[in-house]
Amino acid sequence: MSYQNKRTITSMITGVFVMAAYCLYAYGKYQSGGVAADDWKFWAVTMLIFIGVGIAASIIIQIIFHIIMSIAIAIQERNCNDKEINRIIEASMVEDEMDKLIGLKSSRVGFIFAGIGFVAGLAALIMNYSPAVMLNILFLSFNIGSLFEGFASLHYYRKGVRNG
Repeated sequence: MSYQNKRTITSMITGVFVMAAYCLYAYGKYQSGGVAADDWKFWAVTMLIFIGVGIAASIIIQIIFHIIMSIAIAIQERNCNDKEINRIIEASMVEDEMDKLIGLKSSRVGFIFAGIGFVAGLAALIMNYSPAVMLNILFLSFNIGSLFEGFASLHYYRKGVRNG
């Protein structure tokens, strides 16, 4: 499995855990009666906190991932000198034109989900749902879009990508 696939899977797992933690916390709080559906401040603060948690978790997990990846390469190439190991590590993490094209095509998938979530949020308001429902639809659609962006990236790395 390539470096890009492993990095994408790591990011997706992090995203799933953060989204699950948000759902457990926010909806658990709502189900227990600790917060009202129209308490915009609670929903906004909770989402901002989990956005921060997601960013921090992604940074920390990616740092740990790169350390583990470098150690694994060093163990595989233990017969080489340090300069050769560093060259192999750097070569495995290089992003070429195909990687950039896959990133662009994958991000399009994420934007489609975010757009659908935006329209669904507006539709929820039209159907007289609480604005908190709209906020949650938006928040979850961005998270789901990010997850499907990862799936698209994995798909393009496995099946290839055409330039058309």
